[in-house]
Amino acid sequence: MEILTLKKDTPIDVPTVATIGFFDGVHRGHRFLIQYVQQRAYRKDLPSLVITFKQHPRQVVQQHFIPALLSTPEEKLAMLQQMGVDRCILLDFNEKMAQLSAHQFMQRVLKRQLGVADLVIGHDNRFGHNRQEGFADYLRYGLSLGMAVTEAPRFVPYGETISSSSIRRLLEKGDVSAAHRALGYAYKIGGTVAPGFQEGRKLGFPTANLVLENPQKLLPRNGVYATRVEIEGLEDSFLGMTNIGHRPTFGGQTTTIETHILDFNGLLYDRHLRLSFFYRIRDEEKFDSLRDLQIQLAADKRKVRTLFILNNRTWHER
Repeated sequence: MEILTLKKDTPIDVPTVATIGFFDGVHRGHRFLIQYVQQRAYRKDLPSLVITFKQHPRQVVQQHFIPALLSTPEEKLAMLQQMGVDRCILLDFNEKMAQLSAHQFMQRVLKRQLGVADLVIGHDNRFGHNRQEGFADYLRYGLSLGMAVTEAPRFVPYGETISSSSIRRLLEKGDVSAAHRALGYAYKIGGTVAPGFQEGRKLGFPTANLVLENPQKLLPRNGVYATRVEIEGLEDSFLGMTNIGHRPTFGGQTTTIETHILDFNGLLYDRHLRLSFFYRIRDEEKFDSLRDLQIQLAADKRKVRTLFILNNRTWHER
C-alpha cells in the first residue's frame, strides 16, 4: 500500500476510486465499504484510495473532545494494508479544513490535490462544514466537477447497522464477544510492561502490568477477561487472564491493566505486549481475604482454558 502525502499546491495527477472517513477500528461495515471501492476500482482499472485523518475531526471542532479510539493510526494503516488497498492518505485535519464546505472540500482537496475521479460515499456518511449536506448535494457537486459520486449499499448483517459508536458502547459494557462479531476480529490493546505491585506474584499468579501505547485507546469495562497475549520477540502467543480495574482488594485507586499469562515464565519488563479480548469472565470484585482471591484466580484460570477449548480457540489464532 502506498502512503500518500498531501503537499500544498501539489496535485496528485493519478485518477483514483476513493472513499473518505475516519474508519476507527476498520470494522466490518468499513471493510464492506472499502471492498466495494476496491471492486469498483478493479472494474475501472484504477487504483483504490482510502482518505482518512491523523486525528479525530471532532478534536478540532470541539477542543475539549477526547476520543476513545478503537484503533491507533498505526493499527488502522496496518489493517488497510492487509485489505490490499492500493493507496491511503492521512489528512491533517485542522481548523482551516474544518471550515471548508463539502463543495470546497471536493473541489480543492479531492479533485485538485488528490485526483479523485470516482468517489464512493458510505451510507449516511456526511462531511463538510457542520455536516449540513447529504448525498444528493455530493452528487450534484460531483457532476459540476466531473467526478462520479456513488453511495455504497447498506451493510446490515444482524438487522442493525454496524458503527464505531455502537462498538464503543459494547466495549464500555464489557461485551467483548459482541464487539468481536461487529469488528470482525478480537478487540486489541497494546503497550509496554512496567513494574507493578507484585501482589499477584505473592499469590502464585504473576502479572504483567501494561502501560498503554496510546492513552486514547478505549479500555473495555472494568473486569476480568480471557485474552490472547502476543509478546514482542516471540512467534508463539499465549492464553491470558486480564484484569482491568482498581485492585479493590488491595485498596487501589487508579486503573491498571494486569495480565497473568498462562504457561509462560520469563521477564517481560519493557517488552511490548498486545492483548486480544475474547471473553468476559466476571466483574472486578473486592475479596475478604487473600485466600479467597487466590481461590477465585485459580477458578478464573480454569475458565480461561475451558472457554478457549470449548470454542475451538487456539493459542496461535490470528
